[in-house]
Amino acid sequence: MAAKDDCPCRSGRPYKACCEPFHRGVREAPDPESLMRSRFAAFAKKEIVYLWRTLHADHEDRARGEAEVLRALKASAGTYRYAGLSILDRRDADESGVAKVLFLARLFEANVERSFVECSDFKHDGNGWRYVSGVLKSVRSIKGDPAALTIDTFPT
Repeated sequence: MAAKDDCPCRSGRPYKACCEPFHRGVREAPDPESLMRSRFAAFAKKEIVYLWRTLHADHEDRARGEAEVLRALKASAGTYRYAGLSILDRRDADESGVAKVLFLARLFEANVERSFVECSDFKHDGNGWRYVSGVLKSVRSIKGDPAALTIDTFPT
């Protein structure tokens, strides 16, 4: 069982020493995996402004108004209980600057499991790593053990 002050990203470190400095803007996440972990923790902690700030300019939500996206993020973050996170695979930035992180997120909505696996793309925007997009699959739709997936075996 996680201690009360453990970071929701499940790094095993206290929140204050893990994702909180990213959420507060004290420093940027140093790599795509850290950004992905901090975004999971931001959903769990309802750090909605951080979620907006870490969207890449190319993310489709950037075409919508900030206030509209913040409302949707707040509603989404408040709907779920964020129970766990596992990093399954990662890939450094390619020649176009896109890095990938494959993760398994354990979520519950009113005690109904809504867990999923996502393969996410990240790019550095000159200030820090940002979330560009992701392909999400519910764990129920995956044949076999979702925790055994890699970026190469993730069903697209």
